[in-house]
Amino acid sequence: MVEPLQSPRGDGIRRSIDLVKAFRLEQDQPDVFYSKLAADTLRMISAHIELAGSTVVDVGAGRPQFSDAFLAAGSRYVGIDPDVTLLQQTRGGGALAVAGSGLDLPLADGVADIVVCSNVFEHVPDHRTLGSELARVVRPGGFLFVSYTNWLSPWGGHDLSPYHWFGAQRATRRYERKYGRACKHIVDENLFRVSVRDGLTWAKSLEGFTVQDARPRYYPNWVSWLVRVPGIREVASWNLWMAIQRDSADSM
Repeated sequence: MVEPLQSPRGDGIRRSIDLVKAFRLEQDQPDVFYSKLAADTLRMISAHIELAGSTVVDVGAGRPQFSDAFLAAGSRYVGIDPDVTLLQQTRGGGALAVAGSGLDLPLADGVADIVVCSNVFEHVPDHRTLGSELARVVRPGGFLFVSYTNWLSPWGGHDLSPYHWFGAQRATRRYERKYGRACKHIVDENLFRVSVRDGLTWAKSLEGFTVQDARPRYYPNWVSWLVRVPGIREVASWNLWMAIQRDSADSM
């Protein structure tokens, strides 16, 4: 494992508390939440690779706070999302917004120094196909950063949480009774049951790549051991974060 470029300072329990507080503002003050999340994401990435001068491809883009943060850090930013309405928020300031699917990225091989994919794995029918496409566009020596909410975590059912623990259909019926409308997330249609084990197995199977970091996304760094404990990690992790580096050209 390579040493990070800088110490991931502020990676303790205070950071986790701040993120939880920000998350509570997602519905009423989304700009506050996503600004906090974008800043934290860049901090985690910069522990592994220099942002200034890097070409960043953000698959599943949409919130302008991320493009603004990367551009402010001196990166070249390309946001990709199938939702054109969301992409309109990403335009401006030098950001490039491209409509496209993560399952078939409209990009050439090895064009990005950094590929970011946050909370998309659980929304595609085959995370392995998405993962292969993400890996394809990373240049030698570059990094792929993936995070997603695993199914059995307390927030794994998204709008259905935590009742998804008692069955997807039962949770869906409860939601419809309570709110009088269909749930945004439909299990096995636009929300899929991806585990921590699924993500780690995929990442470790990537030929020519090395997993440099894997941890629960919102927890202090000293809880990273949790992802190595089968069973418990599926319920306790909330969200899996992975930093995966493509081997350099010299080692290929």
